[in-house]
Amino acid sequence: MKTLNDWILLDRHEVAPTPLMPAPERLRAGNPRQTVWNHYSDPSQQFHVGFWACEPGRWAIHYTEHEYCQLLEGEAVIHDGQGGRLPLKPGDQFVIPAGFVGEWETLTPCRKLYVIFEPAS
Repeated sequence: MKTLNDWILLDRHEVAPTPLMPAPERLRAGNPRQTVWNHYSDPSQQFHVGFWACEPGRWAIHYTEHEYCQLLEGEAVIHDGQGGRLPLKPGDQFVIPAGFVGEWETLTPCRKLYVIFEPAS
């Protein structure tokens, strides 16, 4: 049985940062160094919650997961393969569906809250 001791309050929960960088073949521009603070992953490793930060740059993305995001800081643009673009600003909340292919472009240093569901294969 779970109790309040099992809850995670993100603003009070200390986690080590994990540095990331897009694979070289996905990089389109800039030096988009990324940092992830993953606060929670369920036992199946399908559900994750945390914060992500990124420096300016652009890279190819292909989502296998469903992701809810709230942009907390910075500006970004999501590009799809058909020439569409979606500018994002602080406060924007959005869902990226599994199967989306395009490019993520960080214009100014960004930080977002993420909630990810990765369906089992």
